[in-house]
Amino acid sequence: MVKIIRPAERDCGTAQTLGMRREAGISAALTGSEGLWMGTAVNAPGAASAAHHHGHNESGIYILRGRVRFRWGEKLEHVVDTEPGDFVFVPPYEIHMEENLDPAGEAELLLARNSQEQIVVNVPDPREG
Repeated sequence: MVKIIRPAERDCGTAQTLGMRREAGISAALTGSEGLWMGTAVNAPGAASAAHHHGHNESGIYILRGRVRFRWGEKLEHVVDTEPGDFVFVPPYEIHMEENLDPAGEAELLLARNSQEQIVVNVPDPREG
């Protein structure tokens, strides 16, 4: 059965990372989906997420609003700036972080994962220590 999830119906109880707010829009709990998970993430003006990965999940990210700097790699040594309309693929276990480059406006991302198991492993910043 087709289900419509309105913004006020999103699930804020999904796993979180410091510096960003995730909300589920399509999940087993909300729609009965068995494999697909989708949601949004918002970074406050000028905010960066903590370093994290999503275990065995593949993640697809679409930039809806704002300019977002992505860092990834063993020491977060890879850096690419993205803007609305860009897609980002994050493979399993890839440590990464997202930084909103706009000091005045929020950045908003559309998220998709290939699993209902919403793994978020927050890790110490690999650039420190």
